[in-house]
Amino acid sequence: MSHTFPPTGQGTDTRLAASWSDWFGDHTEALIGIPLRIALIVVVLLVLRAVAKRAITRVVQRVLEPPAGEAERSRPRRSGRGAAVLHRDRSRARQRREQRARTIGSVLSSVVTIVLFMVGVAMVLDQVGIALGPLLASAGVVGLAIGFGAQSLVADYLSGLLIMVEDQYGVGDSVDLGEAIGEVEHVGLRLTHVRDLNGGLWHIRNGEILRVRNDSQEWARAVLDVAVAHDANLDTVYRVLEETGRALRDEPEFADVLLEDPAVWGVQSLDAEGVLVRLAVKTVPLQQWGVTRELRRRVKDALDDAGIETPFPRRTVWLRTEPGDTEADALSR
Repeated sequence: MSHTFPPTGQGTDTRLAASWSDWFGDHTEALIGIPLRIALIVVVLLVLRAVAKRAITRVVQRVLEPPAGEAERSRPRRSGRGAAVLHRDRSRARQRREQRARTIGSVLSSVVTIVLFMVGVAMVLDQVGIALGPLLASAGVVGLAIGFGAQSLVADYLSGLLIMVEDQYGVGDSVDLGEAIGEVEHVGLRLTHVRDLNGGLWHIRNGEILRVRNDSQEWARAVLDVAVAHDANLDTVYRVLEETGRALRDEPEFADVLLEDPAVWGVQSLDAEGVLVRLAVKTVPLQQWGVTRELRRRVKDALDDAGIETPFPRRTVWLRTEPGDTEADALSR
């Protein structure tokens, strides 16, 4: 009986090497090409993310820089009454810019990271041969369901982002948001916190804010209505009010608060009790109420010195009399 053994030696090694060479040749794309392309995609996305974060950091730093001409100094508070209420802590402006800049920077950075991550995942899946069509369709359906279920939450975040980007209001501003009227203590992407005059803290969803009145932007106006008696000389009243307003602005502690000389707008109304004269002056934001209180005190003293009387309520009494009755009889009834 004869046995046949497989061939060994140099011929076998050559055929084995040829088979491995053919296998590597057939799978070169999968072993080298695809990993290299995936690595290149990851490197490019990391570089793009680094460049985007650097740009966002520059934007945040620019927002943090104080506007040209703004005095970054804090004034000492005066003791006593009157003008002390006019001097507030101006560090609120810095705090407002920092919160706004950091929030916008954080949002932009998160958006860039999420977008680049999604693009990278899609490109990597395409390289490994996974069809993106069904995945995108499924993601669209899931996103649509989430959008319908959390549309109020999405509206809150979008409204909060627009409030910050447009700088509608910020920390330290005095605002009117409808029922909530007071000072803004915090502005977030979803909620705004407002402290009212009585100390209550309001939590308002940004998506529910339909209109805002901001008393803290650019400039404000102090309006004072002064009531005088009907027999008062209006020319004298005008002169006293104008002199009082100019004297207030000439004082050093009010020079930076009042933006113009107080102006008498004239007679505001006439009624049975007296004449109402309006005095107005443009002020820096958030100082109009303190200026009004100080003007009211000074105007009262000036009118007293000028001998101008303020009106007092008058009441008309009708007496019914009968023939032959005296005044005493009518009053005794």
